[in-house]
Amino acid sequence: MAQQLQTTGFVLARQASTSDSFEQLTVFDSVHGILHTLQRIPKKAASNPPLDLFDEAELWLESSNQGRTWFIKEHRLQHRPAGLGRSYESLRCASALAALLLRNPVPDESREPIAQLLRQTFAALAAHPRADVVWLKTLFCFLRDEGYPVKQQWWQDLPAGDREAAALILNQPLAGQDPDAAVVARFTRGLEDWLHRETELRL
Repeated sequence: MAQQLQTTGFVLARQASTSDSFEQLTVFDSVHGILHTLQRIPKKAASNPPLDLFDEAELWLESSNQGRTWFIKEHRLQHRPAGLGRSYESLRCASALAALLLRNPVPDESREPIAQLLRQTFAALAAHPRADVVWLKTLFCFLRDEGYPVKQQWWQDLPAGDREAAALILNQPLAGQDPDAAVVARFTRGLEDWLHRETELRL
């Protein structure tokens, strides 16, 4: 008997399937984590358009193979960060966050905070021109919330002047921020290097 599941999730990846009638969507939801789904490709314009990358949607799913793959019977779009597609850098950063979640296991207790981080990051990338700042803040928050000593080690090991500059970028709201791009890039490289050196995470 087929399993039924109703949930809300974010589309993190899209790819073709073995059938011309379907495409594969990888979805993250705050209860079940990563779900592998199949979406029917409409043959003509539909009143309910198909899901796209980074959409948040309510999903009605069915599985005939114990949840290894779910067929999307119905969906209701909740949010589409349309402005995200206007910038290559915004798309690149959204894809980097998606890849981080797809390449690394997410503990059960982290799923709800991760869903909130996805919602906030996709909205920020859609609305704010400084994708580099959004990515630095997102990566720092992810590491901190997952329990890595990023403040005690990476931030604390920065030179005094850099600690102050990094704290301003990380702690101030995005609105009104316009830090030097080279400075943001240097902090981001350092944080990514720290991640590679001190954790088992894969970017």
